[in-house]
Amino acid sequence: MDETYYITEHRKNQHLLSEERHEIEVFLKLGWSVYRIAKALRRPYNTIKNEIKRGTVSLYHGRVERYRADEGYKVYREHRQESRRKYRCLAVSAFLQYVKKHFYNDKWSLDACVGKARTSKAFNRSETVCTRTLYRYVDLGLLSIRNMDLPEKLHRNTKRHEIRENRKNLGRSIGERPESVDSREEFGHWEIDSVLGKKGENEPAVIALTERKLRISLWLKVKDHSADAVQDALHALFSEFGDKYPEVFKTITGDNGSEFADLSEWEKCGIGIYFTHPYTSCEKGTVERHNRMLRRFIPKGKSIDNYTADEILIFADLINALPRKLLGYRTPEELFDAELDRIFAA
Repeated sequence: MDETYYITEHRKNQHLLSEERHEIEVFLKLGWSVYRIAKALRRPYNTIKNEIKRGTVSLYHGRVERYRADEGYKVYREHRQESRRKYRCLAVSAFLQYVKKHFYNDKWSLDACVGKARTSKAFNRSETVCTRTLYRYVDLGLLSIRNMDLPEKLHRNTKRHEIRENRKNLGRSIGERPESVDSREEFGHWEIDSVLGKKGENEPAVIALTERKLRISLWLKVKDHSADAVQDALHALFSEFGDKYPEVFKTITGDNGSEFADLSEWEKCGIGIYFTHPYTSCEKGTVERHNRMLRRFIPKGKSIDNYTADEILIFADLINALPRKLLGYRTPEELFDAELDRIFAA
């Protein structure tokens, strides 16, 4: 037998065996029809017909055509050699160069590269590969991009979660927040958090604000991790929007950290202030997710004093210029600018 593990019980989608090919040759010499042979071998009619077509050879200078089992098996083996998966790296090499350029220079994700290339019509669909294929190329080492270069690919959460008693109540609970905030259908609802580099009483920090609908991030460097520093940063930020700032910042949701102890004072200016339940960072998951993007530039344990305020703004610009799948591969920056144009034109 040529095939290993030969069994007499036929299974669906099982390839023809050499014994069956010889039986077909014998049955054809006896004058059996294709239909009768298929019934005898318990095989589909088209399987037998195609096998006979593959293995038919011309004899006696083309005067006679006859099926040969050996020829059928030879053609079968040739087709099997060509049936392996083919990678299209060479055919899409221009697209792969596009991916590497934006991945390294603009910090785009692989999915952002695929989505933006297609929505901007920079490439035809036939000139690209899908996101899943792109990640497979990385796994196989077909790109210079490695798994360790992908910020989320090797992420592991090793923290232990414990339920602790609520000790602080800085203001209204997130449970009182309007439904329009949760639905993400309305612009102007923000989440706030603080990011530390190196722990220390007088160490600088970054105050991060992320808008829930557009995912625009504003990162502000502050002198230290205190309530006064946070208030000073928010005063400076809101002043940039003039008297329109309550329309840009309708609500802000923070946690119960001591740096947000005076945050509720902004309710006097028409901004809704809400606080998550203690030790429940997932309730402001949008800003937490963007904080992880900030960690690409400022790793934990590295002092923020090593970075200027302008450098942190550049980091924010890179993230805000990242095309997002949930935004139709548009960028938070362009959508935010459109919202500001609408507000100031009113």
